[in-house]
Amino acid sequence: MRRILGCCLFMLVLFAGCNNKTVYEGKKDFPERYWVFNNPAVFNFEISDISPKYNLSVSVRNSAAYRYQNIYLQYYLEDSTGRLISKDLKNVQLFNPVTGVPTGSGLGDLYDVDRVFIENFQFEHEGTYSFRVDQFMRQDSLPEILSVGIKVELAE
Repeated sequence: MRRILGCCLFMLVLFAGCNNKTVYEGKKDFPERYWVFNNPAVFNFEISDISPKYNLSVSVRNSAAYRYQNIYLQYYLEDSTGRLISKDLKNVQLFNPVTGVPTGSGLGDLYDVDRVFIENFQFEHEGTYSFRVDQFMRQDSLPEILSVGIKVELAE
């Protein structure tokens, strides 16, 4: 009986963690613990249904030793023909400018900040899309940035 109850509890936790809204999720790690200016994070994903609207989010993982309160990120969204659909420069706050407290969730000295970059976006065509993210700081090698990622999900 305990075994059945334990199995049911495990399955409940497993299914509760699933998110059927997510269409694509990708991450680029920087194992050297720095992000070089000319090393963009490029993510290719497939859109097979153009009827719903989508949100595109960017996540940044940094350590507590990151020396700035923010990071500037330039993104580019292109369709399968290479046509630029959207681009923008975003300022992502990693630490509160007054208190210095990290704005993301974390454990130990590592923090993850997630921000929606494109909200309620309607894709025009089915196919493969490319989303590129560049760090746009004044420093070529940006220490204590561990990874950057994107998530494409159905908008509510």
